[in-house]
Amino acid sequence: MFLAIARSIKESGINFMRNGYLSVAAVSVMLLSLFSISALFFLMLIGNGAIKNIEDNVDISVYFKPDISEESIFSDKADLEKFSEIKTVRYVSKDQALEGFKSNNADNSTIMNALNEIGENPLPASLIIEASNVSQYNLVNDYLKNATFKDDISYINYGKNKEVIDRLNYIIAETKKIGLAISGVLSFITILIVFNTIRITIYTHRKEIEIMRLVGASNAYIRLPFIFEGIIYGLGATFISLVLLFVSIRIITPYLVKIISGIDFTQLYLANFWFLLGMQVLIGSVLGIISSLIAIRKYLKV
Repeated sequence: MFLAIARSIKESGINFMRNGYLSVAAVSVMLLSLFSISALFFLMLIGNGAIKNIEDNVDISVYFKPDISEESIFSDKADLEKFSEIKTVRYVSKDQALEGFKSNNADNSTIMNALNEIGENPLPASLIIEASNVSQYNLVNDYLKNATFKDDISYINYGKNKEVIDRLNYIIAETKKIGLAISGVLSFITILIVFNTIRITIYTHRKEIEIMRLVGASNAYIRLPFIFEGIIYGLGATFISLVLLFVSIRIITPYLVKIISGIDFTQLYLANFWFLLGMQVLIGSVLGIISSLIAIRKYLKV
């Protein structure tokens, strides 16, 4: 058994080298398929990481009308802290809000001059609410809109955060659909290319195959070299795809960090390297094996 496998691997390697440009074409097309699938997976990781970063910084800021006293706001804060969906409620006074605003805009002379012109603190007191879970922000937001103290509230800022998260989820979902469609088309083309490459290999070995059948060689023994040849295409494409993906990540990282902060893209690749490797080896091998089996079944009457 081991001798048969060793012989099949050796024969498949010889066939791979003999096919020359056909082997290069087969590996190149399979490379496009595997690279598109891996790039799609990596984009999903980036998207999920971006959403996680946003979710970690999401909160609901409830701004109160200027005439609402601190006692009323603290009473409302105590009511909110009773809900299990709410993790923390932090009070920000008007003075604290002003100090924070000045600190964030210290380099903006126009804003600072405008504050001096106003002469009084224009910022409202607020409650910063952090939910126990991101999925619970909608519940908290709905409660605030119908709370007994809703008339005390001037503005709730959760809408913008929700819009960003929903938009990112939509982009990720659409990217996934488009990526899967492209990967599917490329996979189909890959099967056709590898199928034709192996068909030519089978044709050049037709006399040898006929002799093997006459001496009683089993169907599996005849098939194995061509199956391993398909696997070689998959492994070759996998190796090149992983290198190409890593190089691409290194090239686009300076541009990505300007759009998405808080994610180490190289580390993200390395953390998922073994999964990417296993996924590509599996997909590449399956594509190669399917192509081989179709070619053998169609052009070999075994």
